[in-house]
Amino acid sequence: MGSLVRHITVDSADAYQLGAFWAEVLDGTVHEDDKPGDEEVLVAGAGGTLLFVTVPERKAAKNRVHLDLQPQDRTRDEEVDRLLALGATLVGDHRVPDGRGWVTLADPEGNEFCVERSAAERAT
Repeated sequence: MGSLVRHITVDSADAYQLGAFWAEVLDGTVHEDDKPGDEEVLVAGAGGTLLFVTVPERKAAKNRVHLDLQPQDRTRDEEVDRLLALGATLVGDHRVPDGRGWVTLADPEGNEFCVERSAAERAT
């Protein structure tokens, strides 16, 4: 039997602040033991867990690994608007006129992620 990904770890300048952002994005929760100022913060969502770890280095280049999000109860465009309102920034808009495509955003610390179409949008 192979290995199982326990959680994905994200280096950050402020683990709690970035973890709180991602908890909102994923409609998840910050672990009850984690508090502002903690060096590690665990965020649980329906799709698994993300672990945020405070490191002294700033992000210096494009992510080598990123998350692709698929909205569950709204359209891709509605989700992009929601995430921008939470503090994400637009990196690249790859939507095409026929409705396909994705949007690349960055979290408050500059980590890129993509928002794809919902399953309902893909079915039409």
